[in-house]
Amino acid sequence: MRILVVEDEPKLNELITARLRREHYSIDSCLSGDAAMDYLACAQYDLLVLDIMLPGISGLELLRSLRGRGDKTPVLLLTALDSIPDRVSGLDSGADDYLVKPFAFDELLARIRVLLRRSAGSVSNVYTLADLTVDCDARTVKRGETNISLSAKEFAILEYLIRNSGIVLSRERISNHIWNYDYEGSSNIVDVYIRYLRKKIDDGFEKKLIQTVRGVGYVLREEL
Repeated sequence: MRILVVEDEPKLNELITARLRREHYSIDSCLSGDAAMDYLACAQYDLLVLDIMLPGISGLELLRSLRGRGDKTPVLLLTALDSIPDRVSGLDSGADDYLVKPFAFDELLARIRVLLRRSAGSVSNVYTLADLTVDCDARTVKRGETNISLSAKEFAILEYLIRNSGIVLSRERISNHIWNYDYEGSSNIVDVYIRYLRKKIDDGFEKKLIQTVRGVGYVLREEL
């Protein structure tokens, strides 16, 4: 899952970014609303962690701009403004949640998990397809009774596929949700990781779940 962190205090920005990366999220970060607008114009994000008081475009202005053009990316406002009117203003502007500084990182992570789960239309972070079970909180994968060990990037791709099971995802869309702007690897990296996943998820099992849609991309579904 790819997250954009917009926080103008450099040390806090670094702390949030580092902690989220340890949780295996793909993170881009910036220090102003103007920079955030540039990031959002060039990539799709699964979640936006947004400070309200920013240089240039404020967090609320950015949020209203997003919602005004129909962008439904989940937004978690992160701010020192803690009055009831401030919270109401943030939520009425289109925020999905509101967390006041100072905050506990465990609470931040829990709120992020809830928003990601809600955006996928799920009441649980455990997803199943046929005999495949992916627990996004515990980061475990099973087919039937067989435990499957995945690398961080393999898990990230499988998580994205199963959150969007039945939807054909282009290579570009997968790449944009898994790797941030710091990535400088090969252009066929998605194909490489899909091959890794197929060896672990499909090889040795009767039902093949990772399917190629030629000329388009990949989809996780039971064979048609």
